[in-house]
Amino acid sequence: MKTKLYIIICVLIALGASSCNKFLTEEPESNATTGNAYKTASDIEAALTGVYNSLYTEYFVWDFFLLSDVRSDNAYAGGDAQEVYQYDNLSISPLNVRVFNDWQQLYNGIAKANLVLEKINDVKDVTLDQGDRRAQIVGEAKFLRALFYFELVKNFGGVPLVMQFGKINPDEANVPKATEAEIYAAIVADLNDALAVPDSYSTISLSKSRVTKGAVYALLAKVYAQKPDRDYNKVLEYIKNVEDRGYKLHNSYDELFDGSHYVNDEAILEIQYKASTPQANYGPQLLLPPSISGDDWRKYCTPSKDLVKAFDTEGDEIRKNSTILFEDVEWSDEFWKPCATSGSVAFTYKWRHAEGWASGDYVYILRFSDILLLKAEALNALGRSAEALAPLNLVRGRVNLSEIKPGDFSDIQLADKILNERRLELAFEGQRWSDLIRTNKLEPVIGALKEYVITCDGGSKQMNYNMNSDKRLLPIPQNELNRNNKLVQNKGY
Repeated sequence: MKTKLYIIICVLIALGASSCNKFLTEEPESNATTGNAYKTASDIEAALTGVYNSLYTEYFVWDFFLLSDVRSDNAYAGGDAQEVYQYDNLSISPLNVRVFNDWQQLYNGIAKANLVLEKINDVKDVTLDQGDRRAQIVGEAKFLRALFYFELVKNFGGVPLVMQFGKINPDEANVPKATEAEIYAAIVADLNDALAVPDSYSTISLSKSRVTKGAVYALLAKVYAQKPDRDYNKVLEYIKNVEDRGYKLHNSYDELFDGSHYVNDEAILEIQYKASTPQANYGPQLLLPPSISGDDWRKYCTPSKDLVKAFDTEGDEIRKNSTILFEDVEWSDEFWKPCATSGSVAFTYKWRHAEGWASGDYVYILRFSDILLLKAEALNALGRSAEALAPLNLVRGRVNLSEIKPGDFSDIQLADKILNERRLELAFEGQRWSDLIRTNKLEPVIGALKEYVITCDGGSKQMNYNMNSDKRLLPIPQNELNRNNKLVQNKGY
């Protein structure tokens, strides 16, 4: 990518984000009324819209899958940003500006949610008490706060836990880390309260972009699977509640990403970007080849040879062609094509409309195939491998892969098979890194990964990721450590 343009984007994002210091002492930006007046239902609805708008920040545009797929075995950095190369090389610095921006954006979303939860009790508008709207707003805000904390705890481990807005004294601005267990407990409590949200809204589209009970149950299932003291029985309990709400796989895997079928039976919660508006998605421009993007600079998040091999080994042409696009380009690529002459390079293809930095391509936060594969994982982990085959084969059947039968694999082998199925189904959807952590496969998988940097003269050098358990987490941003003397850096940084 043209470095100057990339820097401009980063500066604009940095100027628009509020720091961790601000989330403790100042009101965050939102769509609320001017000043501190929250007196009407409209004021609170506008403030809630501000919380939802945190889904339109860079973290959810593309950083969430850079952190998952580029850090793992799914993709190379591509592009020309040193911060993203650090993700690929697993040599992430506490000074990495992307890590700091992600921290800011997630905490700004938490601040907005805290603001809604504090101010709503001051609003006496009877409109809020019609049809349980007051309780629903609280539920939506708590779900979003839980989602933001879930992203933080997966990436950073223990982080400051701030559950109220309020003005506080400067001496109280420094908040130490809560433990991972404390963060997860707060997430679960918020999600249980969030069950006050409805099953659906006035339109199908709105029901996919706002928090519903199906989304709450789906996130609860993922949380109970991911937390250190995971409880697969609770995972199955919550998945049953998701299934009871009528979600099902969309007929065509490819149509999930073609831009014309985003409002489908499989989508549980999605970010509905709007082309050519301030809520457009600029991410596809950073990923797509010249024939689609209309420009000729090197793109980011280049699919890895190891991922392509995984698709080919499984004979999975449908998901491969829906996920990866090969195109001849003139620039060099140290993994695919080292010479600056015409040759084929792989591109991420789940977002397909660049639209000059203003795409309308959606991002899935929760979709049903993820939940089905999580069900298979939970059943197998509980020794119910025969039952695990039904949801697993349902996902495989959509892409014409052969049915797995009882006795084909041991429970351990089936666990690996389910993990691989998740890789192929959910590539570039921000799942791979946390999947590897949850299944205790991160160190062995990355440790065994064989990727080679190649040069135009025919030379090659194997990548050494120096993988160890310390690299599971991101570093706490140095700016936050400098500001908050009660924070301590994560191990290994």
